[in-house]
Amino acid sequence: MIRKTGLILCCLILTQLTVRAQHSKYVRIFHEYYDEKPVHFGFLFGFASTNFSTNGDRAKLGADSIVQSPRSFGFQIGGLVNYAFDKHFELKTGLNIALYERQISFPLSPAKPDINPLTRESTWLEIPLLIKYKSIRRENHRMYVIGGVKLGIEANVKKKSSALSANTSDISLEYGFGLERFFQYFKFTPEIRFSHGLTNLYVQPTTATNSFSNMNYLKSHTVSLIINFE
Repeated sequence: MIRKTGLILCCLILTQLTVRAQHSKYVRIFHEYYDEKPVHFGFLFGFASTNFSTNGDRAKLGADSIVQSPRSFGFQIGGLVNYAFDKHFELKTGLNIALYERQISFPLSPAKPDINPLTRESTWLEIPLLIKYKSIRRENHRMYVIGGVKLGIEANVKKKSSALSANTSDISLEYGFGLERFFQYFKFTPEIRFSHGLTNLYVQPTTATNSFSNMNYLKSHTVSLIINFE
C-alpha cells in the first residue's frame, strides 16, 4: 500500500513538472550587456503632423477674417548619439534633417476655406538635446519617457508667390515616450514625440493687410512618430 501511494505521488509530481515545463517558454536575451557600454550610435526617420499656433486661433483678426493653420505632413531623417549616465538616465542628441510645410489661411468663416493660403515649405536642420528616463529592462524590451529642447535652423525655403514670411531659427520644448525592443542585430525604438515652439517666428509682411493687422506671433507645433535604430 505504501509503495502504491509513493508511486502515485511520484507520478503526480512528474506530471506537474511536465506541465510547468510545457508552459515555461525559453526567451533568448539579445544584447544582454548593452547597458555596460555608455555610448551608442544610430539613425532615425519619422513622420510628422505640423502647423503654426497663433493668436489668430482664438480671436478674429479684422472685421470678417479668422486666422487658421491647418495641419500638414512632414518628414524627418537623421543620426543620433546616446550617452548613458546610468541604467536609467541617458542623454540623447544628434542632427536631423526635416521637411515641413506650414500654412496660414484667412477664411471668411470656419466653414469657408481660404483658396490662397500663405505657405512656408522649407528644410530644417534640427539638433535635439533630450534627457531619457528608461524603465527596468524586461527580457528584450523596456519603456521610456523623454524630454528636453530642440534647436532648429531653417536651411532652405521653397520660393513661392504665396510664401509666408517667418524667422529662420527656432527653439522648441520636446517631450514624449517610446518603447525599446532588442533584436539580434539591432535595437528598434518607436517613439511618439510632441514639440512646442518657444520662439516667436512671426515676421511683419512687407505688404500689410487687414488680415495681419492684429496678428503678432507664430509658433511651431509638431507631433511626430519617430523610428530609431541603434
